[in-house]
Amino acid sequence: MVWLLAILAYLLGSLSFAVLLSRLFGSTDPRASGSGNPGATNMLRLAGKKAAILTLLGDLAKGLLPVLIGRLFDVGAMQEAWIGLAAVLGHLYPLYFNFRGGKGVATAAGVLLALYPPAALLAVVAWLVTFKLSRTSSLASLVATPLTLPLLAWQMPAVLFPMTLLTGLIVWRHRGNLRDLLAGRERHF
Repeated sequence: MVWLLAILAYLLGSLSFAVLLSRLFGSTDPRASGSGNPGATNMLRLAGKKAAILTLLGDLAKGLLPVLIGRLFDVGAMQEAWIGLAAVLGHLYPLYFNFRGGKGVATAAGVLLALYPPAALLAVVAWLVTFKLSRTSSLASLVATPLTLPLLAWQMPAVLFPMTLLTGLIVWRHRGNLRDLLAGRERHF
């Protein structure tokens, strides 16, 4: 059952709300413009607030829903975390969009929200504070994501390994942003 739920989570995660909404709004494909990332931040730049908010909510939901469905089947916290990781992998490497996906931050936030809401709240607060101080979305994501690991380790040790992998994937997907941050070239709002 867990494998089936993980496959379904990957397929749901493969839906790129940024690409679909850009088509709906008649906007430029976010993979071809701006930062090239099909996520809420790039949608804000390219298509405005409404498209960005809808992208954010869609990406959040595709992390949240598979974990909650796993909970309905009483698969256990560790398996829920693996199912959530499958949804994030779908976002990062979407089957429907030639494996060219986003960076997974909003989808990971949905997973955290389902697994342990206080960890999601900590991540949101850390993201908002970092963004307010730096005006840099990538830096905010890189601060917020790993900050939740100690809280998860303390409250839910069973999910630590899959969530550590998830954090590593998000950092990996931000490697270009890290280079730009270190070189002083990263885009700010």
